[in-house]
Amino acid sequence: MTTSTAGLHHVTAISGDAQRNADFYTRVLGLRLVKRTVNFDDPKTYHLYYGDEGGTPGSLMTFFPWAGASRGRAGVGSIGTTGLAIPPASLGWWLERLVKHGVAHRGPVSRFDERVISFDDPDGMHLELVAHPSAEGRPLWGGGPVPAQHAIHGVHNVTLWVADKAPTGGVLTDVLGFRELSSAGSTTRFVVGDGGAARIVDVRAVGGFLGAATGPGSVHHVAFRAADQAAQLAVSDVVRGAGLRVTPVQDRQYFESIYFHEPGGVLFEVATDGPGFAIDEPLAQLGEALKLPPQYESHRAEIERALPPLVVGEPLHPYEAEAT
Repeated sequence: MTTSTAGLHHVTAISGDAQRNADFYTRVLGLRLVKRTVNFDDPKTYHLYYGDEGGTPGSLMTFFPWAGASRGRAGVGSIGTTGLAIPPASLGWWLERLVKHGVAHRGPVSRFDERVISFDDPDGMHLELVAHPSAEGRPLWGGGPVPAQHAIHGVHNVTLWVADKAPTGGVLTDVLGFRELSSAGSTTRFVVGDGGAARIVDVRAVGGFLGAATGPGSVHHVAFRAADQAAQLAVSDVVRGAGLRVTPVQDRQYFESIYFHEPGGVLFEVATDGPGFAIDEPLAQLGEALKLPPQYESHRAEIERALPPLVVGEPLHPYEAEAT
């Protein structure tokens, strides 16, 4: 039996300083902070969500800030790069913007049917801006420093680094409903649905490369979309049928999640599309206040004392306010 997910839901990574992370993703990349909450498994650590105006599944980059932790790295059994979707006509604009903000970058280069700019965030996480027409049909956030016509339209793809691509590819096709599309060198592309932005997973065979190290700059997991809990439980059944261990459903307040490791070592999540980020604050005010799940509300004062201050929406050096 094979189930089918609807593509990518979010990518969760680890950062260092929370303020530096927020400055980069909101002021340089122009994403919206759609939720400031805590790691439900470690409530004295932020969980920050960035995305489009409403935090649409497929638009989301999320972070656990671990200030002072040793830097992590991508490696075998991890997500090596995360691609962000931009319109093809915006490629030159983004090149100028990265130069303006002192962000070292590589490219653009051609890959499959795309043009790609590669760079790292302040913690060393590998990112790409991927210019492809499929970006234009996806939501965006035009209320920040990046004009709407050049805004990022969510996640485009992730690239998994594994020793052997066959077992990982088997899970993508036989469990999650992807199909193999094409290969370029050591990378094989898998797609689901129309194969556009947020529906692409690339699997790169890196052989005996170094293993991943968890810490700032590393990606913790990638989440795939399930329309609802029934669809999620169907995936859970297929995961178990494939001989893989899967967690019980975890309530993440804004969606429900299950987790499992694919054979190459990458942690996969399957998250429901709902209920979404507007259940505890209005759409116009997303990300403005610290939101806690009910089980931690009685500990709010203690949690707030443990978390560092976080200012979003005001110009801070070196990411100055800009006219759009």
